[in-house]
Amino acid sequence: MTLVLLGAFSFAGTWLNIPRVAMLEHTARNLYFHVPMWFTMMALTALSAVHAIQCLQTNNPVSDIRSSTAALVAIVFGLLGLATGSMWARFTWYEGTNIWWNFDPKQSMAAVQVLIYGAYFALRGALDDPIKRARIAAVYNIFAFVTVPFLLYVLPRQLESLHPGAEGNPAFSDITDPIMRVVFYPAVIGFIGLGWLLYTQRVRLSRASTTLQSILRKNL
Repeated sequence: MTLVLLGAFSFAGTWLNIPRVAMLEHTARNLYFHVPMWFTMMALTALSAVHAIQCLQTNNPVSDIRSSTAALVAIVFGLLGLATGSMWARFTWYEGTNIWWNFDPKQSMAAVQVLIYGAYFALRGALDDPIKRARIAAVYNIFAFVTVPFLLYVLPRQLESLHPGAEGNPAFSDITDPIMRVVFYPAVIGFIGLGWLLYTQRVRLSRASTTLQSILRKNL
């Protein structure tokens, strides 16, 4: 179902007519990719935080696996969101220049958000004891999730920025007319479904790897 949705929105996003907005032109089609990637990242960080709380409550190593896996997939979508945002800005805001990154508040805070989750894995890598690692990482994970709405939504809306949604302006504007919304909303569902698919497959691999290592240790 996820692949069908992604295929359908990719076809529709490529061939459906869209409003011709000055400066954006056909780059507006990036809306179908860039924004859903961030929605997917936020959904995965929420899932990661839920399993982090469960890990603290139960000390279940499976909850730790699920929490860290969701955070890992979230970072992937965050990096993709940064990349597509940087390219979009390069060919719209900074057209005619060689600027790919201008420390726009929205861009910068999104990058900080990804770095916060990157630090989560640095913390995990610095701890050898699995129980201690799981609990400390879970606490940090909850802190990281608390920063998500502030860095990705609240603070950028209070600052002057070229990005839609800055200073309280609506993020949805002329480019998101009914035709584009027909593609946009299924794209959001499709990307979140893709994130879920990657998450579940990675969890299965991690659990299988953990089980195999446990068997090998018992036999040695």
